[in-house]
Amino acid sequence: MNAIRHGLGMTSPKARARLIEKLAARGITDPEVLAAIEATPRHLFIDEALASRAYEDDALPIGEGQTISQPYIVALMTQECLRDRKKTDKVLEVGTGSGYQAAVLARLVPRVYTLERIALLLRTARRRFHAFGLHNIHTRCADGAGGWPEQAPFDGIVVTCACTEPPPALLAQLALGARLVAPVGAPGRQRLLCITRTAGGYSEKDLGAVLFVPMLPDVRRHGAARDDRRQQDAPGSGH
Repeated sequence: MNAIRHGLGMTSPKARARLIEKLAARGITDPEVLAAIEATPRHLFIDEALASRAYEDDALPIGEGQTISQPYIVALMTQECLRDRKKTDKVLEVGTGSGYQAAVLARLVPRVYTLERIALLLRTARRRFHAFGLHNIHTRCADGAGGWPEQAPFDGIVVTCACTEPPPALLAQLALGARLVAPVGAPGRQRLLCITRTAGGYSEKDLGAVLFVPMLPDVRRHGAARDDRRQQDAPGSGH
């Protein structure tokens, strides 16, 4: 199991180290974010047939018409969302997908709440979280645009699917000074925005052009995924 987790060949620690060098060269400067990316075995969040490509800086398919984001985008969104982490206790992710982004966040903040509308993907992600001992991740099968109001306010929100405009419910669930990082815009014209809640409203920072799958409104419950399945662990679990 340790050999599988740590990887061999194209999934080895050396392959991860080369990826970290590339991310640093592209402007990911937060050492803790880089360490979280390096410690998270991306090859175990994708199909085994694609494992040899896990540490390339590319998005990859995960089924159900969804993708795992390229490592640079995961690192960038994490870095921007968690600036000034001393005040960060809990973060919301919209779009669990493979579970990779949540797993990276879980190494950096005490509590991660993540929403996924496709139950099959969520069930697989939950198994991964359990296998890696990442029990500080809380999951729910639900539409993402409404957020998780019972747990608001959040010290950061990461949205991993594109919306035509920032969902008002998510903006309302930001704590004062917290940031929402999300791809916003029509297909072909998406921009990655970092929106900070201020005393006077919201300020916006454009992080560049991106390409994400769209946020969809309906919930597809394939199988018996439970709406609430809490998993708890110490923050920064090094698995």
